[in-house]
Amino acid sequence: MAILPVLVTPNPILRRKATLVSVVDVHIKKLLKDLEETMVAEDGIGLAAPQVGVSKRVLVMDVPANMTIDGEEMEGVDADQNLYRMVNPEIIWVSDELSTCQEGCLSVPGQYASVTRPEKVRIRYLNEKGIVCETEFNHLQAACVQHEMDHLDGKLFVDYLSSMKREILLRKAQRVER
Repeated sequence: MAILPVLVTPNPILRRKATLVSVVDVHIKKLLKDLEETMVAEDGIGLAAPQVGVSKRVLVMDVPANMTIDGEEMEGVDADQNLYRMVNPEIIWVSDELSTCQEGCLSVPGQYASVTRPEKVRIRYLNEKGIVCETEFNHLQAACVQHEMDHLDGKLFVDYLSSMKREILLRKAQRVER
């Protein structure tokens, strides 16, 4: 397995729509492991394949189910599974309720902004064994999976901001990278 370099905006690969994976083979399994290792090495909570220069619909995320949108631990809620490896994820349901989360991104280093998204989502995806799964995500998990899925469509969290705020954050991110 390998820790891969994370692409930083304005790399054009980050703006490309990723292609569907036809089969979860040894190459995709290796990519999932590499994404996981890279995410951990970079102290991230999620990472999508386009962020490491691979334009495939693959992502990983590691967020406890008992984390609020503010990153606080919820009492009485089981942490359940934290690590998800997803191939060809698709949103099949979103809640009407919205929540706002401070988001950052390894591809927009050092920059954070409030982004409003559906509070709950249900995702259909293939796991690392090629099995179709459906999982409902809430709170921070929901924000993270939507953020990572945006990468698969060539979208960054800054695209939810006003054009002025987006340009300021993108300029700052480029300075951080240098």
